[in-house]
Amino acid sequence: MKAGATMARKPHSGTYDWAGIERSLDARGHAVLPRVLRPEQCAQLAALYAQEECFRSRIVMARHNFGRGEYKYFAYPLPPLLHKLRHALYPYLAPIANRWNAQLGVDARYPDELDAFLEQCQRAGQTRPTPLILQYGPGDYNCLHHDLYGEHVFPLQVAILLSRPGADFEGGEFVMTQSASNGQYAEVIPLEQGDAALFTVNQRPAANRRGGTRKVAMRHGVSVVRSGKRHTVGLIFHDSR
Repeated sequence: MKAGATMARKPHSGTYDWAGIERSLDARGHAVLPRVLRPEQCAQLAALYAQEECFRSRIVMARHNFGRGEYKYFAYPLPPLLHKLRHALYPYLAPIANRWNAQLGVDARYPDELDAFLEQCQRAGQTRPTPLILQYGPGDYNCLHHDLYGEHVFPLQVAILLSRPGADFEGGEFVMTQSASNGQYAEVIPLEQGDAALFTVNQRPAANRRGGTRKVAMRHGVSVVRSGKRHTVGLIFHDSR
C-alpha cells in the first residue's frame, strides 16, 4: 500500500471548540482534541511503520539516552492524511502562537498559512520534515524533552495516539511537566485511540501575581509501557535542519 493511499479524508478541525481549547492552552499548556482520527485511520498509520520507503530516518532512543523505544521521521511527501491534518490545524494555532510570543516579548510572528511558515524554515536551512511515528514495547518510555530542531520553532505541537489503551498496551501515559518560579508539577494527559494532545513545545506565558507575565517551561514524555505495543503520531509544525 502506498503511504496514505486510503487515508485522504480531510479532518474537520473546525468542528472543535477552539475558544475552549485556547482557554485550556492558556491555563494548562495543553488541550485534548478527541477523535481526530478514526480507528481504521489509526491502524493504517501504525501499519506504515514497517514501510521503510515512507521515512527519512529511524532513531533508537536508548542510543541517545532519550529513553527506550524508537521512532521514525516521515520523508516528504507526507501521507495525505497527515499533510491535510497538519495544514488544517495550523491556521487555528497560529493566532495563539502569535499572542503567546507577544506576551513573552518574542519577536517572531507566524504567517496565517503553514506553507508560508515552512518557506521561512526552508530559507533558514530547516528543510527536513519533522512529523514522525513513535513505537514503544514493554519496558519502553520517553524521557522528558522538547522538540526544537532549529532557529524557527512553532510553539505548539500535536501527538495522536494510534493504539488502544487497555487493549493494545498498558501503561505508557502521556506526561507533561511545568516549571516556573512558583514551582514545578507533572500532569498525566489521558488519551483514547484517535485522540490528539495539543501541547506547548517549550515555553508558554502565564500571569504572575503582580499582573505581569512569567514564562512557564514545559516538557513532555511517555511513562513506562508495561505490556503490549504503543504507536503515536507526532505532528510538529516547524521543520528540521
